[in-house]
Amino acid sequence: MSLPEAFIKKMTHLMGEKESAAFFRTYQEQRAFGLRANPLKITPGVWAKRSGFHLKPVSFCPSGFYYEEADEPGKHPFHQAGLYYIQEPSAMFVAEQIGALPGEKVLDLCAAPGGKSTQIAAAMDNKGLLVTNEIYPKRARALSENIERMGITNALVTNETPERLADYFPGYFDKILVDAPCSGEGMFRKDPEAAEYWSTGHVRECAALQSKILDQAYRMLGAGGILVYSTCTFSPEEDEQMIDSLLTKYPDLELLPIEKTGGIEDGRTEWTESENPVISRTARLWPHRLSGEGHFVAKLQKYGDRTAQKARPAKSAKEVLLKDYRLFENEVLAEKMKGNFFFAGNHLFLLPGSCPDFTGLKVIRAGLHLGEQKKNRFEPNHALALALPGQAFRSTFAITFEDGDWETYLRGETLPAPAKIKGWSAVVIDGFPLGWGKAAGGILKNYYPKGLRRRALKHENR
Repeated sequence: MSLPEAFIKKMTHLMGEKESAAFFRTYQEQRAFGLRANPLKITPGVWAKRSGFHLKPVSFCPSGFYYEEADEPGKHPFHQAGLYYIQEPSAMFVAEQIGALPGEKVLDLCAAPGGKSTQIAAAMDNKGLLVTNEIYPKRARALSENIERMGITNALVTNETPERLADYFPGYFDKILVDAPCSGEGMFRKDPEAAEYWSTGHVRECAALQSKILDQAYRMLGAGGILVYSTCTFSPEEDEQMIDSLLTKYPDLELLPIEKTGGIEDGRTEWTESENPVISRTARLWPHRLSGEGHFVAKLQKYGDRTAQKARPAKSAKEVLLKDYRLFENEVLAEKMKGNFFFAGNHLFLLPGSCPDFTGLKVIRAGLHLGEQKKNRFEPNHALALALPGQAFRSTFAITFEDGDWETYLRGETLPAPAKIKGWSAVVIDGFPLGWGKAAGGILKNYYPKGLRRRALKHENR
């Protein structure tokens, strides 16, 4: 592929003739393909055995695997069932550094399309609060779709600016990820258009934006909290120099060491003006050192005596308003849902645990979307089917990968149903829910969302 002349010149100057030659050679080679198993639905080891793909483990991500392009995992029904997330391999390293735990309050500030958010949510085991934010509405909707597909119930998906969130959540979060918008040099092999768009001016613009985003992230981080910063670029201005500047600006931030295995290297101290040796604690994932497109990662901790901001808790909808939902629940689900319920118009959500009052914020998805209250009846949402295991439903319509009925279902067509199946049923493929159907008179009416039918789902996400 053709690289910008200024980029070649810059990287040759930074890396030297020998290393830069090895670096540039990777752009003529086949890129790596990766996917990450979803521990909320299946353990990575079990997934590897039953996937049918040609998988090799990613050394720096316990749930990550390399696959072969011919496997085409985006076209497999297990993808629609949320058993895995297709993700560039080196991007998997980032969320591992957050060390998210169940019950914590975590923010993914620049989250779309959702690769790192879904990885964080899995580490949290759907417990606690994950605020996953995207400033651009179209990308925020894509983020929300991926949160839904992976069966995540503890996420508040927002469509806000960092400044608005910081005003709302000062000192609130235990952990924050800033996977910053960047010049995208690590995307050149995957997306040649990114190379055409690149310029030294664009690098400077990105660095200025990253600095502003980090200022807001700092405001939202509680004392003792962890901030992880990452980019998919190689430019020191956006990487080591950004962290060097951040440490100077905020003396109560400490740069923490990152364990580096599988070809991951230290950050380049010599690429900063201060040449502060602590910068070597950052991590660089280079395409000529490991199988991946490249990433930069830094992990920082905030000290100080300021306690985390206490937000007002969200109020639950009154039980009397849940009458139709409870009737549906008794007929269709094996167990009663517990927690705080929230109505957005006629749409009912089950909020994440310890969810704060989010009045005034642009919220795309407030926890688990249970369904819609219609006239004297309740209609379940696709998200509810994907968030629960097969055994959570009183009635299931079972299909297998081998029988091919999944193709008919994903096209939105009806299926013949056994006489014993009536009413709402979860359609499950090899035991994993795909969506809803409603059986009557020997026919299963298809409730797979129209917006997902026939969609070409082969894609890769950050």
